[in-house]
Amino acid sequence: MDRMTAMETFVSVMEAGSFSAAARRLKLGQPAVSKAIAQLETRLGTPLLMRSTRGLTATDAGQRFYEHARRAIEAADEAEQAARISASGLSGVLRVSAATTFARLHILPALKGFMDRYPELEVDVTLDDRVIDLLGEGMDVALRMGTLDDSAMTARRLAQCQRRVVGTPAYFAAEGIPRTPADLSGHRAIVYSQRGGGEAWAFSQQGREVAVSVSGRLRVSAAEGIRTAVLSDIGLAVASHWMFSPELADGTVQAVLNDWALPPVDLWAVFPAGRRVTSRAQAFIEFVEETMAAQTGTSLPA
Repeated sequence: MDRMTAMETFVSVMEAGSFSAAARRLKLGQPAVSKAIAQLETRLGTPLLMRSTRGLTATDAGQRFYEHARRAIEAADEAEQAARISASGLSGVLRVSAATTFARLHILPALKGFMDRYPELEVDVTLDDRVIDLLGEGMDVALRMGTLDDSAMTARRLAQCQRRVVGTPAYFAAEGIPRTPADLSGHRAIVYSQRGGGEAWAFSQQGREVAVSVSGRLRVSAAEGIRTAVLSDIGLAVASHWMFSPELADGTVQAVLNDWALPPVDLWAVFPAGRRVTSRAQAFIEFVEETMAAQTGTSLPA
């Protein structure tokens, strides 16, 4: 195994936290990863990792080697990327994590334009409503919505939209239309159990704030389930305009309490901590900004 490959293998083990996770990330067998680390330690003449029943811990030498190896890999990646861009545009594999429903409605339908712009680039999209470990999964960038919990992350806000109280005409015909936030206590709420959801909804109107607790028999952990439940007339939900934009446009779903405001939802590009933003990721987030601005007719201030 050459020196650069050995460094990449060691960095992957450090960032993934185990030989098995690094093997999945590198698409290698676990024995090959273990052998590569053993050969590297032999060549350097010092242990890099301490193995125990609780997992792997870097030695002092291992931690120093990791920092230098990571910078060397980043520099090599940037050198290759600069040459490729100057010759024929972006190439390689762009790995993106995104929420399932948002990507299905707003990103994937527009992705052909991005891929036509960079014909040498491959795109690997992981769809998941959960927050995943970007370093461990080898992602270049993630599209996340709502409030970012980790202030140490490198992030860029790309777009913003309003939340709405939504339901179908059939549901409102049967259960009535709420006129005030307090009326929601008499309605069947579909509760989104991921971050940004829950049973407490906060409304504001002309400086007045009202907090409402709702109840419902259905809790759903994915936005796609919220869409299906609402469209099946099961109840109403609080959702971003993005989640129901086709149905709000054609009247399949109606928004109510529009004279009351809910906290808006932000779309963020989030990058792996401690890594430079790759040229592939930079080009992708510019494409997302263009796409969202074209759909909404607005853009965020610079």
